[in-house]
Amino acid sequence: MISRQPTAGRLLLEELPDRWRGLREAGPVRHDEAQGVWQVLDHENVSAVLADPATYSSDLSALSPTQPDFETFTQGNFVGMDPPEHRKLRTLVSQAFTPRVVHGLEPRIEAVCARLLDEVADRDRFDLVDALAYPLPIIVIAELLGIPAEEHRLFQEWASVLFGGDQLGEAPDMADLERALEAIAPTVREMNGYMLDHIRARRAAPGDDLTSRLIAAEVDGVRLRDQEMVGFVALLLVAGHITTTALLGNAVVTFDRYPETDAALRADPGRVPSAVEEVLRWLPPFPELGRRVTRPVVLGGHEIPADTLLMAHLGAANRDPARFEAPDVFDVTRSPNPHLTFGHGIHFCFGAPLARLEARIALHMLHERFRTLVIPSHEAIVHQNPAVLIGVRHLPVEVGRA
Repeated sequence: MISRQPTAGRLLLEELPDRWRGLREAGPVRHDEAQGVWQVLDHENVSAVLADPATYSSDLSALSPTQPDFETFTQGNFVGMDPPEHRKLRTLVSQAFTPRVVHGLEPRIEAVCARLLDEVADRDRFDLVDALAYPLPIIVIAELLGIPAEEHRLFQEWASVLFGGDQLGEAPDMADLERALEAIAPTVREMNGYMLDHIRARRAAPGDDLTSRLIAAEVDGVRLRDQEMVGFVALLLVAGHITTTALLGNAVVTFDRYPETDAALRADPGRVPSAVEEVLRWLPPFPELGRRVTRPVVLGGHEIPADTLLMAHLGAANRDPARFEAPDVFDVTRSPNPHLTFGHGIHFCFGAPLARLEARIALHMLHERFRTLVIPSHEAIVHQNPAVLIGVRHLPVEVGRA
């Protein structure tokens, strides 16, 4: 079950910017001796790293601890792949996850959102994550994949284990990661079996769903094998919803901290899309992306050897004063807003349009349903481990109706 107790010493959302500012003050590139990694902290260099997969590889297997269940599970996870393998898998999912498919989900997202809010229509207080921010995206992605959405509590438990970071501190080292992999192995084994059964069922009896389309899709005459599909579908199911869950929670927390912003969005709903972008810049759900240096390079004036782990820090880059005017001001009218929250280059998040659509619909509906929406106690918020995911696990809110 998911713990409702705050983790002792865990950073709050509003404390993260000071941490990131302190990192950046040491220079655009720094070596973290405690963790044994290089950190890239400015917008220009983070963009360059993410745009150069030949020099900065997404395949971290040579540097990361190993665990048999996890290795099997990630065979089709193209997030950790480089070209040309990445191109094949990315092209396959792009065939089945087109802009037309995403746009066509809008009525269903609205219907799911309305039903979830109907379930708390008689309550003045509820947990926004439990009521909306978690179930909305998981129901949508499960239905898209042809997976029974009524099992979303099981998927929530999986996501809590994979992204909760309960086994990690806020600056984990390799020993911490090894212990974490062993701890999550039973969950990964359970997910592997569940996904394999689902894929085999769809291969035997295809339906009108994304899993069936992925099974049928091919590039250069090549189709995915069942085990490759496991990591693929699991990535879509688990990672595909967690960004929206974090985004919605982060938006409500931030709007509560800046009530004038909330009032402006209620007065002019047309500002909601730009507000979503500013929340993404302000609190990126995944604050860092790891890369393996494939050859000796000079970056930010530092010589970095090959086979070194490098962390591209999206949180710090999104507040780089060289790229953003008044970067520490939360401004929902900010334009342009070239944040790096969804990545950059070949690994730019293909689920970004869906996350944006879900967030816009949910925020619009929250404003329509509730005259006021406040967080009565920030001490009652349960935060995620920011080393893994920036967001909240539980968010008690109090609402007022017209």
